[in-house]
Amino acid sequence: TKYVEQHEFFFDEVFAETSTNDKIYARTCRPLIDFVFEKGKATCFAYGQTGAGKTFTMMGNKEQPGLYLLAARDVFSKLREGQHKDLSVHLSFFEIYGGKLYDLLNQRKRLVAREDGNKNVNIVGLTDRHVRAVDELITCMEEGNAARSTAATGANVDSSRSHAVLQIHLRKGDKNHGKFAFLESKK
Repeated sequence: TKYVEQHEFFFDEVFAETSTNDKIYARTCRPLIDFVFEKGKATCFAYGQTGAGKTFTMMGNKEQPGLYLLAARDVFSKLREGQHKDLSVHLSFFEIYGGKLYDLLNQRKRLVAREDGNKNVNIVGLTDRHVRAVDELITCMEEGNAARSTAATGANVDSSRSHAVLQIHLRKGDKNHGKFAFLESKK
């Protein structure tokens, strides 16, 4: 094309294929948990080519929990501390596939993004589940992951071929207190 955009990308850290999910979590996500409890917004973004291990890093398995579960454990552990008992945890999970938004916790219902008067982007109709324990959060994550679009690629027969966004919201009553978003993206 006539115009070429030049981009510079900076990485906080790059991990070898031998890195464990625990190590990745400790270096990237764990420090952000406290920030979210202090009314912050944080994002963990897994990016790479098909077959690089993004879904495993985020979801994990029984032997090696993924970043979602490790973060959920720390969030609920911190909620048990005295100063955070008035907070609740809410979860949303959606995917961007073919330029369209789908609610992974509501039978892949099609969603629409809208900008409000404060220039904040809101996803209209996105399911927001109140979760009271790690097990409930895991059930929602599994439900959402099962609803993701898949298509075979040359590198992976079950590639998600989409961008998945899991959001853990902390609320004090009906007011947002903090948010941790996990984004897993195809290359």
